[in-house]
Amino acid sequence: MTFDSDYDAVLAVTARRARLDPAIAELAADSEFTPLAHRLGCLRGVATLTAFALAVEIGDWQRFTGNSIGSFVGLVPSEHSSGASRVQGPITKTGNTHARRLLIEAAWHHQPRYAPGKTMRDRWELAPPAARARGDAGNRRLHERWVTFNLHKKRAVIANVAIARELAGWCWSLAVMD
Repeated sequence: MTFDSDYDAVLAVTARRARLDPAIAELAADSEFTPLAHRLGCLRGVATLTAFALAVEIGDWQRFTGNSIGSFVGLVPSEHSSGASRVQGPITKTGNTHARRLLIEAAWHHQPRYAPGKTMRDRWELAPPAARARGDAGNRRLHERWVTFNLHKKRAVIANVAIARELAGWCWSLAVMD
């Protein structure tokens, strides 16, 4: 009985998502955030829903720099300092929780080998050439960082947070591009 109840809940949520995804895509296709969403879509893991949500959540990207965007979403390490000692701890988790979650989820997409497929090329067609080149450079860099973390035997969740912080900087660079 419990399985049937949970299975029905999963089907209901899946049906709800299937109804909402096209509505959000339609909204994202004709809004003030559309050009920004197209530029952000040049990065792996940042499709229409994620790009539109980041555009709305962050709002004015001009108020940040590539370094400060990570602290806005809470993806920077905490610090405990006293005198000459300096100890960095876990991420601060301050700032915009939704944007942080979106970046964390998007960062996982940079772990597999980078080879632009049809979906990525289709998203690139919607963006200007400079954004395509910048997105390609970001995708290559973020995958190389994953490879480096794997070679150093870093825990995957720790590496993913570092990738998400850098991904926030790449998103910023695409957002302020005109």
